Amino acid sequence: MARNTGRKLFKRIVGAGMLAGVLAFFVYAFLPQPVPVDMAEVTRGPMQVAVTDEGYTRVHDVFVVSAPVTGYLLRIQSEVGDTVTADTSKLAELLPTHPQFLDERSRSQAEAAIRSAEAAVKLSTAERHDAQAQLAFAESDAKRARALARKGHLSKVALERAELALDSAEAALDTARAAERVSQGQLDNARAALIKPARGTPKVDDGNLVEVTAPVGGRVLRLLQESERVVVAGTPLLEIGNPGQLEIVIDLLSRDAVKVDAGAPVNITHWGGDKPLNGRVRLVEPFGFTKISALGIEEQRVNVIVDFIDSKETWSRLGHGYRVDAAIEIWRADNVVQVPTGALFRHQQAWAVFRIIGDRAVRTEVTVGHNNGRVAEILDGVEPGEAIVLHPSERITDGVKVTRRTL
Repeated sequence: MARNTGRKLFKRIVGAGMLAGVLAFFVYAFLPQPVPVDMAEVTRGPMQVAVTDEGYTRVHDVFVVSAPVTGYLLRIQSEVGDTVTADTSKLAELLPTHPQFLDERSRSQAEAAIRSAEAAVKLSTAERHDAQAQLAFAESDAKRARALARKGHLSKVALERAELALDSAEAALDTARAAERVSQGQLDNARAALIKPARGTPKVDDGNLVEVTAPVGGRVLRLLQESERVVVAGTPLLEIGNPGQLEIVIDLLSRDAVKVDAGAPVNITHWGGDKPLNGRVRLVEPFGFTKISALGIEEQRVNVIVDFIDSKETWSRLGHGYRVDAAIEIWRADNVVQVPTGALFRHQQAWAVFRIIGDRAVRTEVTVGHNNGRVAEILDGVEPGEAIVLHPSERITDGVKVTRRTL
């Protein structure tokens, strides 16, 4: 009997222990666990804010050499990269072009002009013959007057009149001959309008070859026309400049350009070298322009011109039209309380962070100053050395327990 009683007591103790274990398990399972989070520290130190965008290099002074006359452009022998000397290096050669075909109206007008010029030649020839006859009469009359004057049968005044008539007749003959030459030239000009176009390339002649020389010294940057063709006056042929005088052009959004001052330092990256380059803003152009973005959005852009301040040897491999990334500094301070931007979030139209006090996250409103996308200036709300939560999720609430995340 005693044995049965002990066995029942043992079973009761074991059952009670198992029940207590199950209850402990469920209590532990449903207790709130600390949320693992990434943590950061509020720091104090230097901070800068910059506007960044893509830019490209260009030669400071690019000269576009154009065709001075309309003509047949011979193949340009210069190559990109060739060195040229001012007023000496020959860049291009042009020949006069063949005449063009005439339509029916133009041909009729040209033929009428020829007939009119032929009539003018006949008229001027007749006037020359009349002037020659007048001169012959004036010469004989002056000869008789001189003979009579020597014998005393003619007054001095009458002799002078005869001499004057002779001079007038000679001048009239010269005028008639000149008029005949003018009318003959007009006839030749009218006939030239009917010259038929020839086939093939115009012949090279020292008398009709127009040479284009380099206006300044430098190197050939780009060939705009290379093959033989007919060009009109003013057609761009090639570009020349000095690659040793490079500058950077950055087209910023107008709302960013107004923050940039002349003389601002610039950090130049992704240009192909191992180290960033240094530059300085020389000019913020006062005129903006519209540019279509890759998404098809119209943007107002402003060109910002930057000069290199490093030695030429450090960027000598750059050329005209190379792409770079540039960060233009618009604000800097040396003693700034700052937090990573990933710790900030909006709460009731204000900025806030989760400070870690003990093992709990405490929501704290902060006043944010400058922000460069990586860190933000904190004017009020936290102090250097305090721990804060990075990238708080929806699981992080005011007062929740947290623990540092381990990888």
